[in-house]
Amino acid sequence: MIELSIADGIAEIVLNAPEKLNSLNEDGLAELDKAYDDAAAAASRGEVRALLLRGEGRAFCAGRDIADVTPETDDAQAYLGGLVEPLLKKMASFPAPTFAAAHGACLGVGLGLLLATDVVYVAENAKFGSPFAKLGATLDSGGHWYFTERLGMHRTLDLIYTADLMSGSEAVAQGLFSRAMPDDSLLPVTREIVARVATGATGAFVASKELVAHIRDQRLGLWASMAEENTEQARLCKTDDYAEGFRAFQEKRAPVFKG
Repeated sequence: MIELSIADGIAEIVLNAPEKLNSLNEDGLAELDKAYDDAAAAASRGEVRALLLRGEGRAFCAGRDIADVTPETDDAQAYLGGLVEPLLKKMASFPAPTFAAAHGACLGVGLGLLLATDVVYVAENAKFGSPFAKLGATLDSGGHWYFTERLGMHRTLDLIYTADLMSGSEAVAQGLFSRAMPDDSLLPVTREIVARVATGATGAFVASKELVAHIRDQRLGLWASMAEENTEQARLCKTDDYAEGFRAFQEKRAPVFKG
């Protein structure tokens, strides 16, 4: 159900099981894990400078595929801790900028895939939240941390207790994701932005990606963050892309980055 294509410096990974709203079982997670491995290997060869994740059909990803799950024998820890969490960590550390275009249902593991992506653009009518109250289960895939961090305790528990869903427009307005746009604009606009980023200075982008992760995970203050910035800038100034960027500015032309 997972498709990977690479062209023009962009890896595009597609969740392609629209008949089940791209919900993921163990096999689907394994396929997705391999797709990220293959894309990362291509990035290490300089063939991928940006990645786009999207879903086919009416939804981005409705979460775990529970059609064949037997509650009495279900091993949720093996699924979430053994498969989902390692995949999300791998996605978050991808060695190039990553983007997602999300529409329709984006729930459970589907939400987790978005949380592990650098930049998320959403359709105005996309749906986010915690539908698990109707299943006797709870929000997973990092959803508790993310919602509490962005929305606060009261709004998070409101969403969990009621199982109400937010639209894409509401999610962006409340600071969950980057941009909301009409459904028919989502993919072309996202692809145009990803193509632009793929021509940029990948090494500098990855440095910022890692610094933002440190600020989030280590709760860096202003001065500690500034010290890391200074260290990264000093490292980058020895790279070919840094020299090319300055030359291009001085020569009044567009830079051609290769790193």
